[in-house]
Amino acid sequence: MPGNHVETAPPSQSNAYDRIAEGYAAENETSLVNAYYERPAMLELAGDVTGRRILDAGCGSGPLFSALRDRGANVTGIDASAGMLELARRRLGDDADLRVADLAGALPFPDGAFDDVIASLVLHYLEDWGPTLAELRRVLKPGGRLLVSVDHPFVIPLMRHRAGEKLSYFGTRNRIEEWTMGGQTSQMSFWDRPLHAMTEAFTAAGFRISVISEPPFVPEARELFPEEFREITGTRFLGFLFFVLEAG
Repeated sequence: MPGNHVETAPPSQSNAYDRIAEGYAAENETSLVNAYYERPAMLELAGDVTGRRILDAGCGSGPLFSALRDRGANVTGIDASAGMLELARRRLGDDADLRVADLAGALPFPDGAFDDVIASLVLHYLEDWGPTLAELRRVLKPGGRLLVSVDHPFVIPLMRHRAGEKLSYFGTRNRIEEWTMGGQTSQMSFWDRPLHAMTEAFTAAGFRISVISEPPFVPEARELFPEEFREITGTRFLGFLFFVLEAG
């Protein structure tokens, strides 16, 4: 999601989302990149989830949780933002398994608790993926799947290059963006890293990479967002990168 680039100290991500929770949730429901690209692509990669125990890691206000539950999955949702989880509770009901948990720390689940973990647009908030991936691997059963979507590693270097900046693609870099949604403004902290750093982190944590995907957007998106697609002639654009990983 685009924002103004500013240089400052990295903010607390949970507090940042608390401030813009209502506005972000509303944007997420109908935006091109979330509703007509990322979420449909993630559900397509997940496939038949009937009866599967799924951890929605970074569930936000619960749109993916809701879609997975409608498809027959047994879903647990975690998020570091209490404000986002309050919105998820309103959507999903009091019986939904929702918990405040920070992906940078230990998770409140036993070993092998889940068939799948879905980390949708969340890992790029973390500087160090090692401890998080180790925990996600721990709570997966042997042979379980970790489905990941992150900012595409080529996007920011390409945007900066077009703006006349010199930015090395290699290395892990912090990026701060200022987002204003629902009348509230927050500074959002991201960690950009090259593709090789992502794949090396996955394999070091004991995952086997089975899919790397740059999926198409859903067909109706072109009619709904004509301005965004004015210069896009194909069925894909550079936005997010998706992985399906298998726990060894």
